[in-house]
Amino acid sequence: MTEIFGYTACRQLSQMFLAVFFFHSSEYVLAAAIHGRSKVNLGSLLISKAYVFAMMFSWLEYVVEIALFPGLKEYWWISNLGLVMVIIGEIIRKLAIITAGLSFTHLIKVYHEEHHNLITHGVYRFFRHPSYTGFLIWSVGTQIMLCNPISATGFAIVVWRFFAQRIPYEEFFLRQFFGSKYEEYALRTPSGVPFVK
Repeated sequence: MTEIFGYTACRQLSQMFLAVFFFHSSEYVLAAAIHGRSKVNLGSLLISKAYVFAMMFSWLEYVVEIALFPGLKEYWWISNLGLVMVIIGEIIRKLAIITAGLSFTHLIKVYHEEHHNLITHGVYRFFRHPSYTGFLIWSVGTQIMLCNPISATGFAIVVWRFFAQRIPYEEFFLRQFFGSKYEEYALRTPSGVPFVK
């Protein structure tokens, strides 16, 4: 049980805490700066019961595994790969938010607003949904950083499935808003989420 208070656990758990804290606080700050504080709440930041449960499960997995199988957490190259994924995912997501500006919202818009433009420059040149790409990389990276094999697999499946369902729904409205311009953009630019066209 002393492994929970050892160097490995302190390093990995502090990196996880900082990653989660920075992710959500910077999401809030950017959303408030772009849309105004009055339009930002926990619901708009997609913090759901399922998300909280997943994070709690990952912490539980970490504690159980470090207590029973401490060697599992000592693969520094895996943990460091996860840290790199967290940083890359964070950068991609924040670039997407900043590039889209007022056109970026956490909730899918079902009505076209005057300031809602089709963004195809910056990171959107490479992916139609770079914020989803970034979140997928970030979320799986947090679990690889903790050397959590169960949660890493679970996060990859659940987050991928969430976006695989969300992207067609969102793109239905984007096609209504932007017509052939969006069709052309979708044909030449991948979604950014593997196996989602």
